[in-house]
Amino acid sequence: MIIVVWGVSGCGKTTIAKLLAKHLDWQFLDADDFHSPQNIKKMSEGQPLNDEDRKPWLNDVAAQLTNINTAGGSATLACSALKESYRDLLGINENNIKSVLLYADQQVIQQRLEMRQHEFMNKDLLTSQFETLETATQGIKVSIEQSPTDICQEIRHRLQI
Repeated sequence: MIIVVWGVSGCGKTTIAKLLAKHLDWQFLDADDFHSPQNIKKMSEGQPLNDEDRKPWLNDVAAQLTNINTAGGSATLACSALKESYRDLLGINENNIKSVLLYADQQVIQQRLEMRQHEFMNKDLLTSQFETLETATQGIKVSIEQSPTDICQEIRHRLQI
């Protein structure tokens, strides 16, 4: 099984996906590790990525998920996956690749972003991420206004793992 933990920057995707992987003894992947130098430069300069920028990146991530799935492995992935079409590219099917949206309102996320440093994600891009965000019609949705441990417990309970 693969669990894609997704949402806007600052919602805790990496923290939760890493914690889940640790608790489940699964592989952890961070979609940020798959970005091209051009995408990183663009985001560092405060420019939002467009679909053309994201497609090769998402295809690379999807190929890795396919490899893990084909080998019968299990993993968690932290990935923004803001649009339904992006989640489709990743192969999310709620059978062997499940999705978990971490959510809160923009003000809560903005406060969290103010308190952290990210290698290349400019906090000024949050508005564009909320504008791009398409709420999922499948998967589960979990509020980030609880502890990481409680979030992981809720995810495991709701996915029955």
